[in-house]
Parts: sequence; C-alpha cells; structure tokens
Amino acid sequence: MFLTRAATLSALMIVAAFSQAPKPNHDLGFEDTPMLPGLPYHVHDDRRPHPRVVTPGAEPGGAPSDAIVLFDGKDLSAWTSHHSDITRGGTSGASEWKLGDGYMEVVPHTGDIATKEKFGDCQLHVEWSEPTDVVGTSQSRGNSGVILQGRYEVQVLDPWDNPTYADGQAGALYGQWPPLVNPARKPGEWQVYDIVFEAPKFEGEKLVKPAYITVFMNGVLLHNRKESLGPMVYRQVAHYSPQPAEDVLVLQNHNSKVRFRNIWIRRLQGYDQPEK
Repeated sequence: MFLTRAATLSALMIVAAFSQAPKPNHDLGFEDTPMLPGLPYHVHDDRRPHPRVVTPGAEPGGAPSDAIVLFDGKDLSAWTSHHSDITRGGTSGASEWKLGDGYMEVVPHTGDIATKEKFGDCQLHVEWSEPTDVVGTSQSRGNSGVILQGRYEVQVLDPWDNPTYADGQAGALYGQWPPLVNPARKPGEWQVYDIVFEAPKFEGEKLVKPAYITVFMNGVLLHNRKESLGPMVYRQVAHYSPQPAEDVLVLQNHNSKVRFRNIWIRRLQGYDQPEK
C-alpha cells in the first residue's frame, strides 16, 4: 500500500502536533490516579486546594500571623472581669487583675477574667508562672485554671513537689483525666500550655459530638485528643447540656497570685477546607 504525497504530509503533521503538545506537569500532581475514599480528589490530585500560608512566630512560642493576640504583656483590653458565669447572665466590667512588666497577675478576691471574644474550635497558647513564695498545699497552692468556653478546665496548680489528687493536679482536665506525665518547672519559672480544643456539637438538645482536648505542657504531651465528659464540676460527675457553639475563654481566680503572659489563640473553623 502506497500513501499519496498529501496523505503522507498529513500523517507527518499529526505526529508533529502530538510531539509538540504540552506534557502534563506531574510536579503539580496527577488526574489519572485512583480516587481517595469519601473525597472528590484523586491520589496526588493537581486540583486539590493548597493550604494557605501562615507565618510562624519569630521566636518559639510567638504568635503566628493568623492568631488573635489576647495578651502581649502591654494591656488587658481583650479581657473583662468575670465575677460570675457570663454565659448564664453574669456581670462583667474592666479586668481588675494586676498588669506587671510583661505579665498579668491574679488579684485575689477580684473574680475571674474572660475574653471579650468568643471561640469554638481553637488552638490556644498560654504561659503561666507560680509564686516563688510557696504558700499552702495541694489545691491551695497556686491554684488557677484555663477554662475553654467557660466550661472545660485545664488545671493550673503549682506542679513542683505538690501532692494532690491526680485529676486535680497541674495539666489535668479537672475532675476527669489526670495528665499522662508531670513535666513541671520550679515555682517562678514559666510553664507553657499549648492546647487544641474541639468544641462539642449539638443538634437541638442532643449531643452529637463531645468536646475533645489535646494538651502539651512545656512541649510534652499531657492529653492526646482526650474526650471530655462535659463541663468542669467539683466533686460531681460531669455531664453535657446544650450550649452555644462559641463562648469565652476564662482564666480562673482561685485567690493565688498566679501570673500569665503570651496568650494567643487561633480559630480552627474551616481548617479542613483550606484556601487554595
């Protein structure tokens, strides 16, 4: 079989066109791979949204670019006084805690303080320090607390050679879960909490997802996505009742002169669907 000159030329042009067609850039991914179960994406899909860029803090423990700075050591403008439960109609006003050189300090008998903003799922960084003048024992020694949504307490207490009940020591999910370990620093040194909080979810009166809490203290894991039994309660078993999706962060005043500094928070709503 012989091809005409025109047919030969046409075939050569087709070959040339295919050879010059742009090849897929597999540096960016693929579209001919299997689908991921339950997702609208292929394995290594080149159309999958990329995480948005967040600039980390310049120093370890520093607030990243998308954080809300709640306390930078300069003022208490992000906080209000919290003499009773604001979420249930309590009163509030200007914070009465002491502002020191880069820190704030509990002023006994002035009540808790709470953020003006409300939060749901979040990442929280907070640093705290116990008085060097050791006074009291057990729960009377440097007691305070970081209370997410005004309900879920990560205990603050002098952790250095201070025997107390396990689910009430520093780093405990108060009244529920003791910390895995006690990575304590001495009184007067700064302790660091990094907390990831997943807020509970309700459908009307029904709890459809409990709260989960992950806690690191001084870089050491204390709770790995631990399920909360419900809002903190003293000498009782915790249980859930319907609550708002977002609520205030509270720092507890237990009449001990605990200090706090470098507090920032990141909202995590939508973190599983990042921007491209």
